[in-house]
Amino acid sequence: MRQIFFDTETTGLEADKGDRIIEIGCVEMVNRQLTGNNLHLYINPERASHEDALRVHGLTEQFLSDKPKFAEIVDRLLEFLAGAELVIHNAPFDIGFVNAELKRLKRGVLTDHVASVRDTLLMARDQFPGKANSLDALCRRLEVDNTKRVLHGALLDAELLADVYIRLTRGQDALLMDDHGDASSGESEAAVEVVDLSRFELPVLRADEAELAAHTKMLTDLDKAAGGSCKWRAFEPSETVA
Repeated sequence: MRQIFFDTETTGLEADKGDRIIEIGCVEMVNRQLTGNNLHLYINPERASHEDALRVHGLTEQFLSDKPKFAEIVDRLLEFLAGAELVIHNAPFDIGFVNAELKRLKRGVLTDHVASVRDTLLMARDQFPGKANSLDALCRRLEVDNTKRVLHGALLDAELLADVYIRLTRGQDALLMDDHGDASSGESEAAVEVVDLSRFELPVLRADEAELAAHTKMLTDLDKAAGGSCKWRAFEPSETVA
């Protein structure tokens, strides 16, 4: 399955009042492995950013003045996104801005060009109800390193979102690529030395009396909580061997 982790930076918060996209970051993942085939675009919005937005992303009007306009990158963007599942944090915001840009060019809406859209904010709210579920909050909770996120940046945020998504879905502990951006191949596995474990005598660490007592108490408490219907009692030995 091809997924694109997608993020934008904008001149402000209101696409319907003329705010525009200034940066797009797309990170490709195929079958839960990063491919390194990413897309990063700066866009001239033909207007200045609001002061609050500028403090968030730091992309000045001067920096963006020589960048292509959205009409000049739209074909490249839609070709890259075609047929993929988009994974977006707070999807209505980013989709609303892209749709506003597409509407100006009479190019339909974003969902005409992609297979589906998955919103990780909704996923996070399901898993962590009542808690903060911003991207920064999820990075802290799921132990994703976001120390480089001094300012918001579309590509960096899309990369962080990919790692957050993997941890949210518990598919793997990390995103691993070799130096060429490909998933690890079977060749490295073939080079692993086979060790004969029969050469080693492994120590057996037995529980002491305090640990056994704590374990028995825990089982008793669980049995009480279950109304005495726990099945493991039938399999317990009559006497614990120390």
